[in-house]
Amino acid sequence: MHTWHWISSAVSLICMILFSVTGITLNHANLFEANTKEQTAEATLPQQLIDTLPVITDGAEVEHLPVQLINWIDANVDHEMPLEDLYPEWNEYEIYLQHPLPGGDRWMSVDLETGELVYMDTDRGVIAWLNDLHKGRNTSLIWIWFIDIFAVATLIFCITGLLLLQIHSKRRPSTWYITGAGIAVPGLITWLFI
Repeated sequence: MHTWHWISSAVSLICMILFSVTGITLNHANLFEANTKEQTAEATLPQQLIDTLPVITDGAEVEHLPVQLINWIDANVDHEMPLEDLYPEWNEYEIYLQHPLPGGDRWMSVDLETGELVYMDTDRGVIAWLNDLHKGRNTSLIWIWFIDIFAVATLIFCITGLLLLQIHSKRRPSTWYITGAGIAVPGLITWLFI
């Protein structure tokens, strides 16, 4: 039991600190203002390129941008979007791409009538990034699996801690009063104030 307890605590230590800190920053978001930085870029597609693009009506699904459009954007616009991996929202007037990230997002739009392209990269700072990691928002499948494994390690830590409390409670008479308070206090706050 001691071995399981210390191994699970070692595995989850850094994440428990991170999740505790980000729990505070999420609960008091008004105290931690985002330090937003925006980077924009604009360009105009040549009419020749616009003429080669397929006409897409509302409701039709397009899986990827055409290669010639990706190549032109890569050559003429300073951006950090994985264009070949994104699914565009495309109608007869506009192409819109969005790439949400932890702590920010990137988007690009192309006006198909004028050829005007606008790209924006928004970074809301480290606190927003950490908060999004806490929630698993706009992260990868690997991160989701990681926080699930961390949650299991934390459960093992807590359950083995409870069993160790039972083992040592004979020598510490206040153990169950304190454990009971740890259950009663959040229960009472929930019942009375939420």
